[in-house]
Amino acid sequence: MTAHRLWTLRTEHTSYTVRLADDGPWAELHSWGPHGVETGPSPLDWSRRTHYIVPADLAPAEYLPQGLRPFNGAELTARRPGAESGVWWTFTEAVEGDGTLRLVFDDDVIGLRVALCYETVPDTDVVLRWTELTCTGDTELCLEQLDSAAVTVPVTGGARLTYLTGQWSQEFQLTRFDLVRGGFTMGSTQSVPGHAYAPWLAVQDASDTGPGPVPTYGIALEWSGNWHISADAEPGGTVRVRAGRVPHEGVVVLAPGATLTTPRLACAYSGEGLDGLARVWHRYERRLTGPRIDRTRKVLYNSWEATGFDVEAAGQLDLAKIAAEIGAELFVVDDGWFTGRRDDTGGLGDWYPDPAAFPQGFDHFIDEVRALGLDFGLWVEPEAVSPGSRLHREHPDWVYRVDGRAARLVRNQLLLDLGREDVQDFVIATFDRLLTDHAVSYLKWDMNRPPTERGRPGTGPAGRVDLDAEHVAGYLRVLDHLRTTHPHVTVEGCAGGGARIEHATIARTDVVWPSDNTAPLDRLRTQYGFLHAHAPHVMSSWVSDAPGLFDPRPRSLAFRFVNAMSGVLGIGADLRHWTPGQRADATDWIARYKDVRDVIHRGEARLLGTPDDPSCGVQYVSGDGARVVVTALSTGRLDGAPLVPGRPDRLRLRGLPPGARYVDPATGTTYSGAHLLHSGLPFAWTADHDAELVVLVRQ
Repeated sequence: MTAHRLWTLRTEHTSYTVRLADDGPWAELHSWGPHGVETGPSPLDWSRRTHYIVPADLAPAEYLPQGLRPFNGAELTARRPGAESGVWWTFTEAVEGDGTLRLVFDDDVIGLRVALCYETVPDTDVVLRWTELTCTGDTELCLEQLDSAAVTVPVTGGARLTYLTGQWSQEFQLTRFDLVRGGFTMGSTQSVPGHAYAPWLAVQDASDTGPGPVPTYGIALEWSGNWHISADAEPGGTVRVRAGRVPHEGVVVLAPGATLTTPRLACAYSGEGLDGLARVWHRYERRLTGPRIDRTRKVLYNSWEATGFDVEAAGQLDLAKIAAEIGAELFVVDDGWFTGRRDDTGGLGDWYPDPAAFPQGFDHFIDEVRALGLDFGLWVEPEAVSPGSRLHREHPDWVYRVDGRAARLVRNQLLLDLGREDVQDFVIATFDRLLTDHAVSYLKWDMNRPPTERGRPGTGPAGRVDLDAEHVAGYLRVLDHLRTTHPHVTVEGCAGGGARIEHATIARTDVVWPSDNTAPLDRLRTQYGFLHAHAPHVMSSWVSDAPGLFDPRPRSLAFRFVNAMSGVLGIGADLRHWTPGQRADATDWIARYKDVRDVIHRGEARLLGTPDDPSCGVQYVSGDGARVVVTALSTGRLDGAPLVPGRPDRLRLRGLPPGARYVDPATGTTYSGAHLLHSGLPFAWTADHDAELVVLVRQ
């Protein structure tokens, strides 16, 4: 056993220090915060006196099994078949590398090795954590809980939790809750992260009320299936957060010699509040994107809101011509392009262009679109199948089902068991055919129903099949194939809107679809929450004609464009009904967006105000600081300035050098950095002017 009992992992601006406990065989968090925080007594030290519980129940432990931690919640519950649950391990070794740490514990009685794994992500303030579980005995093990990690947050007055909630068409609503005593949990068992909660959590000290930025800790689980995040305000005064996947059958069987690796948990810290934490996540996601960050995210036109299932070549081409005229660069045909798809009752699974919709041939239609200067894309839902499709007739065993039980239709469709290798091979072959036989350079991958009767008859006892993990593995295998075999194709991730957005998906797609709701003020609130957790370059957003579902106040075409420009701009309106004036305005907005999209997608973003304020927006600064872009929106009444009549409202910018000078080329106005920080940019909102895009150039 090594004598080294303290390890520090350093990120760009932070330190994460772990120690071996004096009280038992486990690792504890010593400190987490800005560089140097590890020097001095740990803020998590405690008296070591316990009453009616054991020391492990109070310890700021990084990971503990039920057995060592019997009362206050454990990360791991394991047993041999027919035996009691419990793991009592001993510390074996620590292995350090360049930005990595591996702490190994063994229970020779049950036959289990547990490795706690840590890795820093270069040029970010993110520490990745996961756990490797190996069956070292000659008897299989039953894993009833297998979290990725636990984090003890150093708070003194309870925890202020910030998380993202919602439902279909109202995802990513920023929600806060003060946890002083008791527990909090959220998650999904829908085979995807879900619309109700995102696998993301921010934690602050509830007693820290300002006036400056509040130190903020964040976690995000990289998992595309069932999951949970739980936080407990424990009797000793600490707040401990646990996160991990949730096995569908409640147990995972680990065979002798086998190793199970849990999903990665990304842990981040910022001393600059929620807005600072958002920038940490943005930088991390730009790194996840890798070289594809340099790929231009083209202005998209999607035909769904204009034509629905009524897809026919002439009508689609009319839309494409107008889209090209106003400056779009990509035309995507949504649902309805394939055989048997006249409504949502048929066609899924039979991924061949409908000859009735394209009488001169599908390739002829694509050539006509491309002749307009547009790239071409398609919507697909590869995990879904319609009961009357040819695919379902030939392979009824490919859907999730339970013997002796009627199949339940959701959205008039069933779900393919993507955990099966033959189903994965079918999806891969479908993509290869579409992307090789036709000039398709964009795919929107949708998923519109969760598994309900989730079983796989004929594969042995249900409790021995890890269906959720196998579906996730199949999904990621197909995405990895797309990335390696068709690297030129842009992939958009979607699941009935924003139900499958997390780091595993973001690492393998180019953009994601936060919500099916494109109404202006509804979308603003969704995007406000989304940008706290995810980067602008992955946020696909449309300009559409949709009325508000939750906030029906009207907003201008300019508002819709500026709001959509805050991420990756798309258009989903029926352009045939737009007036010449609207089309001219759209042409101007698209041209202005193209001029600044590199700053929006690769610059440093700061959220200005909230959707509840009279004015709000997003500020983007280019990497060299030469350009500042502000998307500004009026969220108040449209009958004049929100303050004293005649006096403009102002958005104070942040993070600029006070001594710098900036000019607005559109107006010729010059501002000092100090003025922009202290007084802000002025906006004289009216009923005819409720949004603006401002570009400032540093002199």
